Amino acid sequence: MTKESASSAEWLVEKLSPIEGITVKKMFGGHGIFHESTMFGIVDSKGQCFVKVNEALKSTLVKAGASQHSKMPYYSIPESILEDQKELVDLVNKIIAHTK
Repeated sequence: MTKESASSAEWLVEKLSPIEGITVKKMFGGHGIFHESTMFGIVDSKGQCFVKVNEALKSTLVKAGASQHSKMPYYSIPESILEDQKELVDLVNKIIAHTK
């Protein structure tokens, strides 16, 4: 577990506090981000935040500068979204709606 991963995960969960049911678990040198026990995000060992997206959201994130995490269906959250809590919460609410 790295300091970068732990502090980024804590920061992300705090930013997502308007959404009930968000939790974090240590996983594979990073952290998994969950909503009601369904994983929708990861924070890697470098502290970078990624979310699992469908095709429509993937297109939106890529246009905003997101990159794919390895071969996994997780994409980075662009800085412009991370810096805007309302936009971040809106994005995560859309992701949660698609994972149910």
